[in-house]
Amino acid sequence: MVFQDSKFDIAQVVDYFSHKPDGDLAIYYEMEENESTTSRGLVEVCPESNRILKFLEKPSPEETASRNASVVFYTFRSSTIQMLLKYLHEFPSTEQRTFGAFMSWLINVQNVMVYGMKLPTGFQLIGQVGLKDYESWLSYLTSQAEKESKDPIYKRAYARVGLMGNPSDGFNGKTISLSIANFWAEVTIVESPKLRLIPHPLNDPTEFGSMADLHGISTKEGYLGGLRLLQATCKKFYSFCAKRGIALTRRNFTLSYDTNIPRQVGLAGSSAIVTATLKCLIAFFNLSDHDIPRPLQPQFILDVEKDELLINAGLQDRVVQVYEGLVYMDFSKTVMEQQGHGNYSHLDALLPPMFLAYRLNPSDSGQIHSNVSMRWQAGDQEVIAGMQKFAALTDKATEAIQSQDWSALAQLMNENFDLRRQLYNDAVLGEENLRMVTLGRSMGAAVKFPGSGGAVLGMLNDQTKMEEVRHRYQEDGCVVVEVLPKWPDDL
Repeated sequence: MVFQDSKFDIAQVVDYFSHKPDGDLAIYYEMEENESTTSRGLVEVCPESNRILKFLEKPSPEETASRNASVVFYTFRSSTIQMLLKYLHEFPSTEQRTFGAFMSWLINVQNVMVYGMKLPTGFQLIGQVGLKDYESWLSYLTSQAEKESKDPIYKRAYARVGLMGNPSDGFNGKTISLSIANFWAEVTIVESPKLRLIPHPLNDPTEFGSMADLHGISTKEGYLGGLRLLQATCKKFYSFCAKRGIALTRRNFTLSYDTNIPRQVGLAGSSAIVTATLKCLIAFFNLSDHDIPRPLQPQFILDVEKDELLINAGLQDRVVQVYEGLVYMDFSKTVMEQQGHGNYSHLDALLPPMFLAYRLNPSDSGQIHSNVSMRWQAGDQEVIAGMQKFAALTDKATEAIQSQDWSALAQLMNENFDLRRQLYNDAVLGEENLRMVTLGRSMGAAVKFPGSGGAVLGMLNDQTKMEEVRHRYQEDGCVVVEVLPKWPDDL
């Protein structure tokens, strides 16, 4: 057996096996297109538990759709090793005394629990081979190494505006959200001898011109930059892959980031950095949506923020940053419990012109959720009814968007904010945030929060008033931009 030894980390295999005391472990890899199924033992693996459901010894292509090939690399419990004697007694023929035949008997007949662990490296030369086979495979490994890009990989994740239903995403509600091309976070990953995380010169400063500079930057930018997001994502990614039975190649890298998403205005700036980092790691380690399914990626991003960094958040932002475009999301309890994630679908429709206004020096958006979450968990009927109404507004907004009934959409946007104000109260929403809403409505715009505070999303049916809207908001100390939707590349 030959594999790219310099990139194979056996420590991950040992660690994974140690966390699976109820089963054995078999290593597998995804076959190359030119490899025949009749030359390998193939495994069918449960995507949720990583348990090997079936072992097929050199099957024909018609017998299974799996391209996951087992290699002669197993880790057995002592109880399984004892079963070798039983197998040898039952099958005395030399032809039957192979590991492939034994694994087939162990899994398919004896129903022994065997977990699979996927390695991203290729395996070859299993069985009896000659010098030419070794030379051919070593040549292949060399060519693959040359193809492996040493160039930096750049990935972006975009800011978003919550169009309808927010903030019900954390309360089994429904939402519609739009990714916008105005603002983004970009993460860069490149192979390096050691693993390095590069601080951002503005968001993660370590040097200051003076105490006055330190005071001013700390007051405006806070103490929590993006470096912690990179580190937390890497930590979670390693453990996530281990739990899913994916052994990462032993490659170090350097990560850096940049972002132009305004801070603390509820446009999902933190989750954008985490999302872009996840995209970089998936690309760098040659993984795909098959290894980490797209519906699970938003939950991974949320877990980074909630579990590792204690950031109060919901799934909405992470879903739209993974899927991009105009996304309808259903987080109903039954849906979440049945499949472990919500139902997410793109709305294929154009939107009317919208504007975004935000303050340059807002308050911390992470504090805006108040005690609504505690009330919801305690079964408060007002909160439960409110979240159900958010979901109903979202369904109505979907109909309005699909029929291009912008007057109806404007009314629903206002209803969405009024319901939020009723549930959260003015003290929580904040005087400056409320003033931005009132200002827009005084000029005939439908206005609501696009996130948790610090900005407003507005829609004008009369576009001749847009210059007045821009002027009035700027007089009040706000920045005003036209919303530029970011549609996904694959639509």
